[in-house]
Amino acid sequence: MTRTIKTQVCIIGAGPSGLLLSQLLANAGIDTVVLDRKDRAYIEGRIRAGVLEQGTVTALEEAGVAERLHREGIPHDGFELAFDGARHRIDLAGLTGKSVMVYGQTEVTKDLFDKRFAQGQQFFFNVENVTPHALKSDAPQVSFTHDGEEITVSCDYVAGCDGYHGVSRQAIPKDVLKTFERVYPFGWLGIMVDQPPVNHELIYANHQRGFALASMRSETRSRYYIQCDLSDSVEDWSDDRFWDEFATRLGPDAAANLQTGASFEKSIAPLRSFVAEPMRYGNLFLAGDAAHIVPPTGAKGLNLAVADVRLLARGLTEHYAGNDAHLDAYSQTVLARVWKVERFSWQLSTLMHQFPENSPFEARMQKAEFEYLASSEAASRSIAENYVGLPLE
Repeated sequence: MTRTIKTQVCIIGAGPSGLLLSQLLANAGIDTVVLDRKDRAYIEGRIRAGVLEQGTVTALEEAGVAERLHREGIPHDGFELAFDGARHRIDLAGLTGKSVMVYGQTEVTKDLFDKRFAQGQQFFFNVENVTPHALKSDAPQVSFTHDGEEITVSCDYVAGCDGYHGVSRQAIPKDVLKTFERVYPFGWLGIMVDQPPVNHELIYANHQRGFALASMRSETRSRYYIQCDLSDSVEDWSDDRFWDEFATRLGPDAAANLQTGASFEKSIAPLRSFVAEPMRYGNLFLAGDAAHIVPPTGAKGLNLAVADVRLLARGLTEHYAGNDAHLDAYSQTVLARVWKVERFSWQLSTLMHQFPENSPFEARMQKAEFEYLASSEAASRSIAENYVGLPLE
């Protein structure tokens, strides 16, 4: 026998985008059910992004989960680009009047979980066989198995916040869905180490041996990356090998302040740009990685998902108040912004990485682009405007 649960919005995916949507809707008095194929501990433990746009900070403030963020987060007024040893600082505050906040996605997720559990949110973890039904009808459903029980959620709307590999996007018929993709010919090897950051701001470096990024999670915990081959495995990279390569790519000036140590997390991630259109099918709405992926170079993945959620929450809140204008325009509005953010992430990735297929001409174009950035306030302002976050619409 199947148990049926009724709610207003069924949210597939309990990552930060699904949690934030649930919280913003709860603040508006809208009931949700949230389900995920993993458990809370697994979701909280995922190592992800750590640079938050001002708009993301605002969204977390609106959700009522920004207290710890403001207490422990690190405001950044700029970041550095390095190219073959030359360094250029992008003055975010001076060029835009805005800044970003360094605060790990893991911490954002914990804060949202704490808030949702404290308010009694209904969750289903470790679910299987998740299947959205009747998405073009006025009464869509999501069926799944939980602890051996067959459950169906009957709702007004389904929000697909279940990531690139989730079921939500796959529920859109192939003759409706269009996808656009660029797979990059390298990955990022990332490590976490409990040592102070090499620099008080992020450094993005392009060296002849490949890209490197010096980032952080706190004043005592650093997150570092290097470009690696897609065929590499974590076992190929001892800590000593990583530190030698990272220091070389960062350059002697920056590396002079590098404090090394044993890593406690090490992983390799492939890079891709991906967009799915449309982001609405019937009464299913996609948000975050379910609809788009950006390479991490521009620190946009979580921020782009949060922007989706803010617009979706607004549309749903206004719908239940009798106004469908923003909900009807959701896909068009969100995709217009998504493509601009995809452009920026692609641009920065193209500038800062070594591409194996590049000819000497492309290599000189990269250098010319960096030198133009370093000499042009207008070019630097364009980078800064995108980095701190474009307007919602």
